[in-house]
Amino acid sequence: MSTIPTLPGITSKLIPTARIRSHVLFSGPDDGEPVVFVHGNASSSTFWEETMLALPPRFRAIAPDLRGYGDTEDLLVDATRGARDWSDDLKALSDELGDRPAHLIGWSLGAAPILQFALDHPQLVRSLILVNPISPYGFGGTKGADGQPCYDDFAGSGGGSVNPEFVRRMQIGDRSADDANSPRNVINSFYYKPPFRAAREEEFLTSLLLEKTGSDRYPGDLTPSANWPNVAPGVLGPINAGCPKYLNLSGIADMPHKPPILWLRGDSDQIVSDMSLFDFGTLGQLGAVPGWPGADVFPPQPMVSQTRAVLDRYAANGGAYREVVIADAGHSPHIEQPEAFRQALIEFLQEKK
Repeated sequence: MSTIPTLPGITSKLIPTARIRSHVLFSGPDDGEPVVFVHGNASSSTFWEETMLALPPRFRAIAPDLRGYGDTEDLLVDATRGARDWSDDLKALSDELGDRPAHLIGWSLGAAPILQFALDHPQLVRSLILVNPISPYGFGGTKGADGQPCYDDFAGSGGGSVNPEFVRRMQIGDRSADDANSPRNVINSFYYKPPFRAAREEEFLTSLLLEKTGSDRYPGDLTPSANWPNVAPGVLGPINAGCPKYLNLSGIADMPHKPPILWLRGDSDQIVSDMSLFDFGTLGQLGAVPGWPGADVFPPQPMVSQTRAVLDRYAANGGAYREVVIADAGHSPHIEQPEAFRQALIEFLQEKK
């Protein structure tokens, strides 16, 4: 069923739902306590297999490929709905699997669907685990811990913010290591803290290359802007869906039902950080993009600080969260430092009986 061969103990299924045919990986007993793993951008459920297999036998691991990724049916992402297309797809999958309350784990962009799901379906959430999560205020184009937009049109975020050479190499299925923009080199340079190399490097590269590309898919369309860096969000595709024009999940701090939250992150993340090398504010400050208007107008987005500010409000309003920083890891601590990651994750899950 899966394009990518799965590890022993993982089952691959294509599940028709009311919204989309979802490709899903499973492990553990059918009647186990559900733990739902949601991947990030330029990846798929494949990145979760080792963690799924490490769960105690009490748990049922469920890892779907999001719309636009992996082996799930190729349907468009309406970016104007923020993470709601993905959240609604998760609810449709939950309907098919029996609507049992679950622990939800979201990595990077995958944190957005699970937070939206918690806002929409609180009765189905036992806990939330955020792994190097996208800021609650989206990716790019905001400043300050409260996520204020740098410009009214959210210039500097959305589909136009993605390196076009990286996308071109995705589209031709480039598996080389002859250019800094090749998917293989992007994974090894930014998903991890170099010089780490994953044992399943080829499978993870294939996982990235399965993402659907194009102006209406990844990275999505763009709108020209008079504001630096002269691109603003469009209306289609995953990067527009994760931009601050359409994505604002800071409302989790005020929701009545507050499941416990575990926030796990690598200490050397270059993708989601207060100085992200994928953020125009950082690149402008470093001189990599000409015309930067300065830190008063467009500073590096303080992504980690924004997440912490929202989670502090969550705690002040009666919720609880725990932050665990994993040493010697980048954007993918579950791959780079699996023992430390699993210890923190399983300890947290075992507490929620």
